[in-house]
Amino acid sequence: VRMLFFMSCRVSLSVIRLALPRNPTLVAKPVSPTLQSKQTPSPMPERRPFVRLPTDVYPVNYGLRLKPDLIDLTFEGKLEAAVEVTQGTNQIVMNCADIDIITASFVPEGGEEINATGFNYQNEDEKVTLCFPSILQKGSGSLKIDFVGELNDKMKGFYRSKYTTPSGENRYAAVTQFEATDARRAFPCWDEPAIKATFDITLIIPKDRIALSNMNVVDRKPYPEDHSLVEVKFATTPIMSTYLVAFVIGEYDFVESQSSDGVTVRVYTPVGKAEQGKFALEVATKTLPFYKDYFSVPYPLPKIDLIAIADFAAGAMENWGLVTYRETALLIDPKNSCASSRQWVALVVGHELAHQWFGNLVTMEWWTHLWLNEGFASWIEYLCVDHCFPEYDIWTQFVSADYTRALDLDALDNSHPIEVDVGHPSEVDEIFDAISYSKGASVIRMLHNYIGDEDFRKGMNAYLLKFQHKNASTEDLWECLEQASGKPIAAVMNSWTKQMGFPIIVVDQEQHGSDRVLKISQKKFCASGPRNDENCPNWMVPISICTSEDPSCTKMKVLLDQPETTVNITNIAPDHWIKINPGTVGFYRIQYSTTMLESLLPGIRDLTLLPVDRLGLQNDLFSLARAGMISTVEVLKVMEAFVNEPNYTVWSDLSCNLGVLSSLLSHTDFHEDIQEFIRDLFTPIGMKLGWDSKTGEGHLDALLRGLVLGKLGKAGHKATLEEARRRFKEHVEGKQTLPADLRSPVYLTVLKHGDSTTLDTMLKLHKQADMQEEKNRIERVLGAIPAPDLIQRVLNFALSEEVRPQDTVSVIGGVAGSSKQGRKAAWKFVKDNWEELHNRYQGGFLISRLIKLTADGFAIDKMAAEVKSFFESHHAPAAERTVQQCCENILLNAAWLKRDAEDIHQYLLQRKAPPV
Repeated sequence: VRMLFFMSCRVSLSVIRLALPRNPTLVAKPVSPTLQSKQTPSPMPERRPFVRLPTDVYPVNYGLRLKPDLIDLTFEGKLEAAVEVTQGTNQIVMNCADIDIITASFVPEGGEEINATGFNYQNEDEKVTLCFPSILQKGSGSLKIDFVGELNDKMKGFYRSKYTTPSGENRYAAVTQFEATDARRAFPCWDEPAIKATFDITLIIPKDRIALSNMNVVDRKPYPEDHSLVEVKFATTPIMSTYLVAFVIGEYDFVESQSSDGVTVRVYTPVGKAEQGKFALEVATKTLPFYKDYFSVPYPLPKIDLIAIADFAAGAMENWGLVTYRETALLIDPKNSCASSRQWVALVVGHELAHQWFGNLVTMEWWTHLWLNEGFASWIEYLCVDHCFPEYDIWTQFVSADYTRALDLDALDNSHPIEVDVGHPSEVDEIFDAISYSKGASVIRMLHNYIGDEDFRKGMNAYLLKFQHKNASTEDLWECLEQASGKPIAAVMNSWTKQMGFPIIVVDQEQHGSDRVLKISQKKFCASGPRNDENCPNWMVPISICTSEDPSCTKMKVLLDQPETTVNITNIAPDHWIKINPGTVGFYRIQYSTTMLESLLPGIRDLTLLPVDRLGLQNDLFSLARAGMISTVEVLKVMEAFVNEPNYTVWSDLSCNLGVLSSLLSHTDFHEDIQEFIRDLFTPIGMKLGWDSKTGEGHLDALLRGLVLGKLGKAGHKATLEEARRRFKEHVEGKQTLPADLRSPVYLTVLKHGDSTTLDTMLKLHKQADMQEEKNRIERVLGAIPAPDLIQRVLNFALSEEVRPQDTVSVIGGVAGSSKQGRKAAWKFVKDNWEELHNRYQGGFLISRLIKLTADGFAIDKMAAEVKSFFESHHAPAAERTVQQCCENILLNAAWLKRDAEDIHQYLLQRKAPPV
């Protein structure tokens, strides 16, 4: 699954300008003792008892016939499974949820049919026990079950998805989403990843609809009992896990191509939108051969389909041979899609196709190893996009999009280790988070760097060949990589996957003649400030070092496996700087001594530090300020060194941090002063870029322009606001359509400074939009409207029929992230409508996203208590850890505000004061 992590601070992006003082000393600050005492992690609730399925009967092949009714929204099913009985038993225990079994029987090979005498449903555990009047003897047999179910509206299992035909009629498609534990909602099965079998699927559908499944169609014939239906039979699948099975019945167009190694690739789109599948088709046909070459293992199926589904909770799902996507993660309109959408589609296609090998061919043994599946795909999607689109500079973007996000979450006391012991199905959804994905991807990137590409590929190939069509655990991969590289992979990686958090590397230096001696130590980094625990964990930290002589070349590598060490670097002039972690690859924060930091800061202004290192340096300092280890004012001064910054991703990260600070200061009476600071920083780059793209500009220029104009407009920059209003008016009147890359910043700007007429116009544009991308673009910014009554209108709109169920979360999140009033209103709205929202998203990851977006931004101690208390009386099992993280973030924000608000205010005032 490719998740959509709606991070409020990752929505807008920024730019900086001011003069850097000669010697900014970054003074360590005392940490609030009150916060230290408050920040002990809340105990996780007691785990529900859970037992995996018995192994006395297991499936070899599922013969499955399904007949969905697209009018009544129900389905009938017949299962005929070839099974093996390993020891005599008079019952068969399977997974089953929201399904009614009509009849069940067992036919031993060459024997008489035995009818089941009872079905004992254990609804809590999503199991059913089929009871038989006599012992089923050891050996092969056939299990037959007739059952019925509902095409639900929960976006999981076998569910209905609403779409509008080109003539304006509302209809339903029947689609699937089985990961993690929802195949049991479509047919009774052994729904555990290690219980693999082959599948023979037949779908009985209206003859004017298309049916798709994992494999190619082998037969399509009239259904004898009803001439308006056809029976579609698919080829037998390879041996595979239940969560990867998929079927779709609906109306679609498609575009088709073949990869260079002969695999048929199709992209299915809504009717009339085949053109919008061409970009994804191009990416997919380039990607399959890339992975075949990278893994040295061919893609094992004859075809792959990529399909856009209207109602879809995640970003996409890697079902083997039939990958399902949100429309916005697959469809690109050459005229109306922006650069960031193209990039998103390329990444998601890269992610899901990687899973065809890593996840589908070799599957995790249990959900404990989910991180490996998702972390790996989240890393290699960047490798793939870098191969297809080198102009995206995608690895620098990885640091801002995944690496720093994971560091922020993992610094909390309520984080969790990458590898989590998972039991009951309700615990699985909790780990589809930025630790499994983004931290997982970051430590695999660090591992790849530590091993080197050649040995990494050798190890990957050995792993895939050894475990193909089987299941494996994290340790199996480490063993293959260890054999390929001769390095202590398991020992190094266990320190990153089995313990929570990451280190802060503290560095000091002394010059001895022509040598530089570095003293390097590690301790756990905590968002609430330094800890001096006796039992502080250690990591095995691969550390790289470069110097100003050649910033792009690693001069030395060490593996820090102790609390501290000294490193001697020979032949280095006293005036040369030293940088730890070039490329920002190691998963840790760095605290330099004052002299080391001062020597690095000019490298920001003169751009001798690489973009990814300028970004990493600023991000570390901002994080240290939030943890109370240095003053926020000193970081604002460092931000002023970015006056000459040309790089989109550096601005993006800087902007994100300024967004966090702006949100924090919305709790003060000098919020306008930080807006002025933002306007000052952004104006020069805004002037330089202008509104219109110039000849020779590329992908990153388009992203940067949208970022800068959006930031200036939101902060109330007068000229930007006037131009945005002018262009918006022309766009609405049909005189001059806004280029796709300018729509988000223009919409945001006019709404932020708009009234009820602006909102009416925007809602009208939303209604008229034919593309989901455009609808989403509008939905994400509606919350910027300032008036309280209009904020309420936007919140009500979020739950209306106009907004797809999966997008409600981003509308409410947009309100919460846009202002202090919005935050209060969104939180109240979630509480008032909790029953409906929880019913809609329960047991899925969207409920966690909703809570995070609405509760994370408060900065008053008592709000932490209010959030905690609300969820104590309104249980959300899939989001318990998210609630604890939100409460912790609120306390951290409150402590930060108390500690630094006055200093920040004085600094912002003094900036404006005329020179004496």
